[in-house]
Amino acid sequence: MGQALCVCSRGTVSVGGARYLVLHRLAEGGFSYVDLVEGLRDGRFYALKRILCHDKEDHEAALHEVEMHGLFDHPNILRLVAHCMVEKGAKHEAWLLLPYVKGGTLWSEVEALRKKGTFMPEQRILLILHGICCGLQAIHSKGYAHRDLKPTNVLLDEDDRPVLMDLGSMNQARIEVSNSREAMALQDWAAQRCTISYRAPELFTVPSQCIIDERTDIWSLGCVLYCMMFGEGPYDAIFQKGDSVALAVQNPITLPSTTRYSAALQRLLFSMMTVNPQERPSISDILHQLEGLQQAPAGQDTTQI
Repeated sequence: MGQALCVCSRGTVSVGGARYLVLHRLAEGGFSYVDLVEGLRDGRFYALKRILCHDKEDHEAALHEVEMHGLFDHPNILRLVAHCMVEKGAKHEAWLLLPYVKGGTLWSEVEALRKKGTFMPEQRILLILHGICCGLQAIHSKGYAHRDLKPTNVLLDEDDRPVLMDLGSMNQARIEVSNSREAMALQDWAAQRCTISYRAPELFTVPSQCIIDERTDIWSLGCVLYCMMFGEGPYDAIFQKGDSVALAVQNPITLPSTTRYSAALQRLLFSMMTVNPQERPSISDILHQLEGLQQAPAGQDTTQI
């Protein structure tokens, strides 16, 4: 990782030649955690993601995430400010310095609305969805797929601009599978890297002769849209109950009865969540449809349950 070694003393860290004051923990997962830090030079806030690397495979995965960030300079994709590798005894940590997006995640916003007994109005959904699609289009145009799109991997800034993050699961959009061994390897990879309740049907049981492409992201995008419309992902409750998501995604989706959203938005959702990936629209098709929807009259205000 081509930056100078980071050091930590008295609550400060050094990344890429600049020093930062560690303020508090923002988030913590199984293999990484994120701290809020303040630049001692510029006074700005940043998110410092620290990825625990237990072995060579973890180290390569962290390098891959850095590499993926380096491909993009786009307003809807989180940029990488600086990075370095830190020795922690026999182990290492990869440190990724990222902009701090004050609004939090799309999931936290959906949760907050649900707790208030309200839902997002259609025009707000369209605005956020358009930004997510612009970020995905940038990823797809470079021949990659995100592979782990979900509400917790979308940040919202103060202007409701969505920013895609967590690029560690990104890989080549087009994956050719030519035998059962390759199919099983891809299936195992997806089980580890693609969140189950947002995972496309074709990644649960990968055929021994097939091509997996970026339309896995279109399915996940549909799940994100469903979450914005109805307060949770379409398969969140199934997963939480311990039922089989793999079986559930093989059936056509059903929507809660609602007059809250236009028929056109519901049709768009159905098109994304088509079980056969060949029948799903491309990200460009979705953006084209969204432009027509955004020109429609403004939707209702936030609706009470």
